[in-house]
Amino acid sequence: MLGIIRKFFAFAGKRRGKLQQGIVFAFINSIFQALQIMALYVVLNALVENQVSAATAWSSFGIMLASMIGCILTKHKSTMGEAEGSFYMCADKRTEIGDRMKYMPMGYFNDNSLGAITATVTSTMEDVQDVAPRVMDKTIHGYIHAAVITLMLVFFDWRIGLIVVGGILLFIGVNALMQRKSRHISPARVAAQTALVGAVLEYVQGMSVVRAFNLADNAHKTMDRAIEECEKQNVGLEIAFIPFIFFQSLILKWVSVVLVIASIWFYLAGTMTLSVCLLMLISSFIIYSQLETAGSMSALLRLIDLSMDRVEEIRRTPVMDEKGHDISPADCTIVGSDVSFSYGERKIIDNVSFVIPHGTTTAVIGPSGGGKTTLCNLIARFWDADGGRITLGGRDVRDYSLDSLLSNFSMVFQNVYLFNDTIANNIKFGKPDATIEEIRAAARKACCDDFIMALPKGYDTVVGESGATISGGEKQRISIARAILKDAPVIILDEATANVDPENENHLQAAIAELTRRKTVIMIAHRLKTVRHADQILVLDRGKIIQRGKHDQLMAEGGLYADFIGMREKSLGWKLDGTVRAAG
Repeated sequence: MLGIIRKFFAFAGKRRGKLQQGIVFAFINSIFQALQIMALYVVLNALVENQVSAATAWSSFGIMLASMIGCILTKHKSTMGEAEGSFYMCADKRTEIGDRMKYMPMGYFNDNSLGAITATVTSTMEDVQDVAPRVMDKTIHGYIHAAVITLMLVFFDWRIGLIVVGGILLFIGVNALMQRKSRHISPARVAAQTALVGAVLEYVQGMSVVRAFNLADNAHKTMDRAIEECEKQNVGLEIAFIPFIFFQSLILKWVSVVLVIASIWFYLAGTMTLSVCLLMLISSFIIYSQLETAGSMSALLRLIDLSMDRVEEIRRTPVMDEKGHDISPADCTIVGSDVSFSYGERKIIDNVSFVIPHGTTTAVIGPSGGGKTTLCNLIARFWDADGGRITLGGRDVRDYSLDSLLSNFSMVFQNVYLFNDTIANNIKFGKPDATIEEIRAAARKACCDDFIMALPKGYDTVVGESGATISGGEKQRISIARAILKDAPVIILDEATANVDPENENHLQAAIAELTRRKTVIMIAHRLKTVRHADQILVLDRGKIIQRGKHDQLMAEGGLYADFIGMREKSLGWKLDGTVRAAG
């Protein structure tokens, strides 16, 4: 238990002072509570000695008043210190995790499910934020209170003090057994809670597939199983602790009975005064009250321990920016030398070398799964290559801090993600300090100003999580506006026009042409008109560059590129012929 408490204070970091303040005031609070015993003794002693007077009443009243005022003030300071410390501590951890995740390799997010990560920063952190302060307060305060009251009783009779200490030691022994039990069963509860968050996220995110394929029953069963497992583990946890909590309570109750018997025995033997005997009889009912509560709450210490471990696991994940420097490249020539990369045992990029000169356009084409997107992600250092090196402006991309490296890139993905925020703020991700005029100028170039202004609140319209309230083509154009606004020297386009409405495609191609002028451009594309004017074309198949050159050169050369273009043209022609025949 002490180890978990020490770990909690270490976990608190710079907020440790607030939590320690809460403990200090909890100790002072216990002293003020102990004064109530002194006030009671003043009255009992006066009654026994038959010397009750106004002075007795005023003395007792003064001590009780000091006790009440002191308890109120110290309880307030203790509670505020613990509450502020815990909330600020968890806010710091969430911010730290969010900042750290920006510098983690993207492979981390493949190996760790969205549900596990979400559970850690939500429900797991909630355990630390809401449960930990209460558990720490009740547990630590309970032991402090018992210790202070014990010292007070020792002041009156050391024999009673020994009996009280014996009861506390027996209580600690049973509590240690409960902690051991908690160590074995708490991980299953935390795992079930994590699985439930993952199941809920999967159900919500896959709702369109569930409806399209009428899989509601299967989806419900998966989530129901997760809910049932979470319920089973939580109920099982409570049931497992019941015997220990019962024996803790039983020990304290029996020790209280022993205190009563011993006090009467000492009085009858003539070794304890009647006033002290009466005081011990009354104290026996209150001495263990807070310790009993502490025993019940301490069962949750192991859960807090596991919660802190899960948070620390993310915080200990290696980042890619530990030795990077802020670098401004002289130019944006990109060179890859013998680059290799694998997902686990599956080789995705296999000993690839290439040169993308500054200010040129390079198209990357090839079959699905050939490694095109992965290669672009390696260039932008979303992952680190397993072998070889990639340089920007003559410097290894690993020499850059991620912030300084990514400041050179604007990226437009095929699958666009928009945040649950206004359209203006989504575009401003490209330039956080942009004015509304700059935002609208970028939107006009991306052919989306008209449809944005037609929305009820214009640029202040909230698009919903992942842009759920607007069409795919509209999301794509907002994404391009974001890239235009950032105005980085290197542009990576991953099928940027794939989801654009046909009537807007020509305008968008013109906007992209303006965006990419005098810049280094890497585009993943399949459309002939998109790639035929590129300065070079890299044909990627099974992780290897099997052809490179300009369009005319590659068409004359034959091979995969010529076959690929031929199939695309044949496919387009078939669609046109089919349309004409249908119309006829």
